[in-house]
Amino acid sequence: MEAVETVKKEATEEFHQLTRAELFQQLEQRIRDIKAEPPIQHDPENVLEVHNLLKYFPIKTGLFSKVTAYVRAVDGVSFNIKRGTTMGLVGESGCGKTTVGKTILRLTEKTAGQVYFNGIEIHDIPKSEMRKLRPKIQMIFQDPYSSLSPRLPIAEIIGEAVREHNVVPHEEMDAYLDQVMKQCGLQPYHKDRYPHEFSGGQRQRICIARSIALKPDFIICDEPVSALDVSIQAQIINLMMDLQKQLGLTYLFISHDLSVVEHISDTIGVMYLGNMVEYASKEQIFSKPLHPYTEALFSAIPIPDPDVKMERIILEGSIPSPANPPSGCKFHTRCKKCMGICRQVAPETKEVEPGHFVACHLFD
Repeated sequence: MEAVETVKKEATEEFHQLTRAELFQQLEQRIRDIKAEPPIQHDPENVLEVHNLLKYFPIKTGLFSKVTAYVRAVDGVSFNIKRGTTMGLVGESGCGKTTVGKTILRLTEKTAGQVYFNGIEIHDIPKSEMRKLRPKIQMIFQDPYSSLSPRLPIAEIIGEAVREHNVVPHEEMDAYLDQVMKQCGLQPYHKDRYPHEFSGGQRQRICIARSIALKPDFIICDEPVSALDVSIQAQIINLMMDLQKQLGLTYLFISHDLSVVEHISDTIGVMYLGNMVEYASKEQIFSKPLHPYTEALFSAIPIPDPDVKMERIILEGSIPSPANPPSGCKFHTRCKKCMGICRQVAPETKEVEPGHFVACHLFD
């Protein structure tokens, strides 16, 4: 406990050495530097390529709403997703996982960085071109009930975007909706029912049907099973994996449940306070986690054996404010392996072994 208190005290003293204005100038310069970076080289094997993605929410004060600080929701995230694979994105609540998904979809505009979908920079194209691209990029939201309009029947919910984007001719609409619903485990007689008449698992199937009806290449799944019972979770995960094989889909799967992520993912990224601290294949992450934060996350996975005592890693330090985190490594105030350099210099992401990237000074 004394060591933790010492680290917290040193971090606080170091943070107060920077004035709010100096920190703001540093962030402004970081945004300019990333905006000035040259375009990345597109790999045809990748559906999605994200490089140094920033999403800062401005804090405005005064009569004229002058920007005086930023909340760093996403702070330099980079990863690629190969066609037909699934990337799991994990981390504690508030680390920026959902913001990454929304920024990729352009539901919220990026601050800086590059987001390429099939070689097209999503944030650089005009809205008319983005509208044509929308059917190819879809999202399944966390709460199936709030993401479905209670005033529309299921046929209208699934078919509205299909009709708007002319996915199939009008005379083939009914047959196409029947086919999509059957793929997702729904029956044709469900078309005239409303969302409140379905269970949670059925509502999530409706959300999945609405997504695949537009024939997308890429789907962002924002904790699609977290609101469901465990038995229903397994059914929905198996459905998504079957649809991926049938339709050649690519997923970004955002979740808290590490056992679900292990089951469905090919690669995994671990986020902490807007940063990607570790990124590797599923086998590398689960067999040999390298970052102290990843080790702490995996130590919290429950073991289904009452005779086995879990050796949990307890994170006792305080979480820095996302608006004004201290300089250096954002995790160092909670890390028992913290070194002197961690409090002063933010670690760069390094490829420790082929395909295994870690942002930690332990591997300098």
